[in-house]
Parts: sequence; C-alpha cells; structure tokens
Amino acid sequence: MAPEPRESRSSPSSLPESALSSSLGDLDPEAFRAAGHQVVDLIADYLAGVERYPVLPPIEPGALRPLFPAAPPETGEPIEAILADYRRLVEPNATHWQHPGFLAYFATSASSPGILGEMLTAALGQNPMLWRTSPIGTELEIVVVDWLRQALGLPAPFDGLLTDTASTSSLIALAGARQAAGIDAAAAGLTGRDLPALRIYASAEAHSSIEKACMTLGLGRAALVRIPTDDAYAMLPEELEAAIGRDREADRRPIAIVATIGTTSSTAIDPVARIAGIAEREGLWLHVDGAYAGAAALIPARRAAFTGWERADSIVVNPHKWFFTPLDASLLLTRRMPTLRDAFSLVPEYLRTLDREAPVRDFNEYTPQLGRRFRALKLWVQLRSFGLEGLRRRVEEHIRLAQEFAAWVDADPDFERLAPVPFSTVCFRFAPPVLARHEDHPAHRRRLDELNARLMDAVNRSGEVFLSHTRLDDRFTIRVAIGNLRTEERHVARAWELIRREADRLAVELE
Repeated sequence: MAPEPRESRSSPSSLPESALSSSLGDLDPEAFRAAGHQVVDLIADYLAGVERYPVLPPIEPGALRPLFPAAPPETGEPIEAILADYRRLVEPNATHWQHPGFLAYFATSASSPGILGEMLTAALGQNPMLWRTSPIGTELEIVVVDWLRQALGLPAPFDGLLTDTASTSSLIALAGARQAAGIDAAAAGLTGRDLPALRIYASAEAHSSIEKACMTLGLGRAALVRIPTDDAYAMLPEELEAAIGRDREADRRPIAIVATIGTTSSTAIDPVARIAGIAEREGLWLHVDGAYAGAAALIPARRAAFTGWERADSIVVNPHKWFFTPLDASLLLTRRMPTLRDAFSLVPEYLRTLDREAPVRDFNEYTPQLGRRFRALKLWVQLRSFGLEGLRRRVEEHIRLAQEFAAWVDADPDFERLAPVPFSTVCFRFAPPVLARHEDHPAHRRRLDELNARLMDAVNRSGEVFLSHTRLDDRFTIRVAIGNLRTEERHVARAWELIRREADRLAVELE
C-alpha cells in the first residue's frame, strides 16, 4: 500500500455544523475562508513533499472502489472529515503527475501560479460561450491567444482560441479543412450525397487523435492516409506527393495534410516547409501538430525546427504540456477563423445578442461545444508570474537534461538510442551485444523486446520514476520524456542509475 501522507502543517480547525450545511445556501464566507486555508495548506504541502510518494501507487485495478461508501451521503459532513479522507484515500492513490520522477508520456505538471489561476477561475464560475455571458472571459482569451502567438514567433494573421486538448483542437481544424474544401457538412451532412471519398494525409507517426478526428467528423478511418517516414521518423514529402496523385487519379478528394513537429513516439520533425509547398500547390489545408514540442518555439534560437509552420492554415500547441499550465489548456491558432465559424456556427434565438451594437466574438460559434471554461485566466496569471524568460529557461534546461541523458545512453555499449533527440525526449533500449548482433532472428528480437519490457516495469515498480514506451521500427522502445516543472538533474541521473541497475540484473540472466 502507498505510505500514509504526513500531516498537513495546519491541522483542520473545527467548523460549526451550521456553517457547513445551511438550509438553502452555500457555506458562509467565514466557513469558506477557513476551509480554503486548509485546502491551500494541503496543496502546498503536497507540492513540497510529492517525492515522498511512489510515482505510481502500488495498487491493483479495483482496489480503491471498495474503500468508498456504495451510496451517497444523505446529510452533509464536516470539511475536516472530507479533507481527512482526501489525505487518506485520494492523494496516496493518485498517479503523481506532479512528481519530478514522472518521465512518462509527455508530462502535464501544474505550476503554482497556474493552480492559483484555476482557483480564481472556479471562484468566478464563468462560461465564456458568448461575449455577454463573460465579457472578461471572451476578451482575455483574445488577449492571451495573441500573447502566445507572439511568444511563439508567429505572424499577426494568426488568430485563435483555447480548447481542452489537442484532440479537440485538431478536430476543429480538420472540420475547418472539410468546410474549406466545399463539403458543407454543417448544412447538408455527408450521407445521401454524391461525394467522392475524402482524404487527409499524415505521417505514419502522427498522433492517433488525427484518426479519431476522421472518425468523429464522419470521414471514417479509411480517410486517413498514413505517409511513410525516413530513418528519423519524419514524413517523406515525395511519398506524400505520390499518395495525393494516386488519390486524385482514383477520383478521391484530398482535403488536408497534417504535419507534426514533435511526434508522440520519437518527437520527430516533419519537413514542414516542403509539406507547406505541397499543400499550397495542391490547394489543401495544412494543419501542424506542435502539441508537445511547440513550447520550444518560445526560444528564438530553436525556431529552425519550426520553419514553414507560419504557412500553415492551423496549428495546435498545448500549454498544459511544456508550458506547465494545469490541465486542460490547448491553443488552436489559425489564419482562417471565418472558416471555423462556418463549420460550427449555430445561433438559436435564445443565444442572439440584441443589446449590443458593437461586433462581438461569441466563441461557441467556433467549437462543437456550447459551454466553455475560462482557460485564459490561469494562462494570464502564469504568463505574468513566470514571464516568457522564465518559461524559456525551464524549457531550455529540460532540453539540456535530455541531451545529457542521451549522452549516457550513447556511451554505454549495452544500450542503443533509437531516435534523434531534437527536444527533451530520449528513445532507447537495452541492447546487449549478445542479442543485438543477432536481432534479425525473430527469437532474438522477441527476447530483446521482453527484456526491455521487464526492465521498464522493474524501474517503474521502484516508485522513484515512471517511464513509458512505444514501438519504433517494430522495436520495443523506452522513452524518457523530460518536461515536468519539478524535474531536476538529480532525478534524471537517478532514473539512469535505476535503469543501469536493472540492466545489470538482466545481464546476469543472459550470462
């Protein structure tokens, strides 16, 4: 079982029962103030001591549900009882994304300023679906989106909005691509029409959210054409051109290309400038997925990797990844906002603005959702607290740490790096020469995969770090993704120490 957390440095004070359960209203202000102080103390203690927990709780599926009552409480309970159960049941049994040893997937770590922004967001309770339902929510979003556009070095024609995740941002962008291609699905739908098969192109390494977008938009998974990649897992432009040509000859209709800067498995960089040229010649919408790696564009000296993305029709970058913003916050930028509006606008009478003459932006007209969160507030708080300089220093340090880790891998004869390291993710495997030299034999390939899966599992069970995997060139690949706000060099060094220790243990078996 997970260890019991230490006591909060401020033990909950007793709150009067009447303050917690008034007959018709909310907590009274003083009761809320006292409870709020307790919650902030809990948060501060958690962030200060998150390393005391294993990154992954040592429990099995189904172990937690029996710890909770089967039925909801009939009467209200005191806040001290609720927070005690939070400390006992919730915090120890979470996967600790805030832990500096979280090196899996792409980290989503919440900065303290961002957490404070989330608290303020909850307090205001805004729903910026219309300008009138949240003037500040609407206009601050416009301001923050433009701040981020400038921070990433993109030109003024880009406008945009904030969504929950890259999946939603890409879905909206591809709906815009469908609309721009003259397929007015918003009005006429797709069924019962004499339409050719539609095609969207992305590399074999593109994120699964692109395929899901095709499913959701009614295009079907068959609409996504996966383009082969080179030895560095980047899309091959000549293969893209050939695929488009084949589809046109077969009377299929290409509508969009998705290029990725920082693919999920290996953080490969598609040649966006060349792809943009193809998109322009073919009259196709170009969407660039920079959900993870887009944060590196904050650093002017690193923008060579992003050459050509300024020619895209739409771009997604996720501040809740490498900008350290609390989940959720995805930035969708586009040069074609009116097209997105055409794809999603629906204004029934009860949503019409009749009491304002000045033009307003009602963000619900650009998204599938009507209700929206006030995501701009936490970003505004965080950007002001860290400044662009503070974000740049943190991102640059993570890139440095990844290069250092890659150097350790490269220097060890028992390990093999499996992809370039353009950002802060290292892909590698344990490849002892006794097996690696005979890898062409299927049994040896399976044995290597098995050893690496066992190695990763053993490291994760240590509780000190959390690693994830992928497959590259059909090889089991361990990923170390450095992007957590609290990760320091000592955590990366400890991860390598644990990896080496388990590799030594496995080597004994091989001998």
